[in-house]
Amino acid sequence: MVMNNPYSAPEEVPNVLAVFPLAGALLLPRGELPLNIFEPRYMAMVDDALRSHRVIGMIQPDESASHNDTPGLLPVGCAGRITQLAETGDGHYLMTLTGIARFRVLEEVSAMTPYRQCRVDFSDFRSDFTPRMGENAVDRDSVLRTLRDFAEVNQLQIDWNSIHDAPNEALVNALAMMSPYGPREKQALLEAPDLKARAEVLVAITEVELARGKNASSPLQ
Repeated sequence: MVMNNPYSAPEEVPNVLAVFPLAGALLLPRGELPLNIFEPRYMAMVDDALRSHRVIGMIQPDESASHNDTPGLLPVGCAGRITQLAETGDGHYLMTLTGIARFRVLEEVSAMTPYRQCRVDFSDFRSDFTPRMGENAVDRDSVLRTLRDFAEVNQLQIDWNSIHDAPNEALVNALAMMSPYGPREKQALLEAPDLKARAEVLVAITEVELARGKNASSPLQ
């Protein structure tokens, strides 16, 4: 999805973000993440974001670092811009975030808002701001071969025409975001240093699952 307000450098994105901790959720640059928002604190977060820069940080909670029943946060997340929003009429928002770039959490800031906010740094992920960076280094044949094996084992119907037409960045990031793997694997995909490494992590995780001979708990669509 093309954003009306593209971002080309870390300096163009706010360095204090409302964060949405959600285990197992993965947002990657230029990927699209649909979300169903219904908790009052996150409804308030969306309302505030719409009044300002429309940017929210997706991040996974770190249950091993809880404090006073508040889970910690993993060190790396991804900022996204609200690019679609619909009201359901029953107190929910149906929202799509489009990924901008990954960030590293510097600190959680004290705020009067019901949702959490963090001071973040994008400088380690400057390459995220360049679309299709590193595509030529991706082993596309390996990704497609692994996807084909996964689909066969799990009896999935794949739109191969769309797959073959997709550029490497869109292919790898979409498959990573839709993958049925757990929070640890999703974080590994997020923190992979570049697109080539993310493709390699995705292939490795999938090969491990195939070797275990288990069907995925939810389909890769």
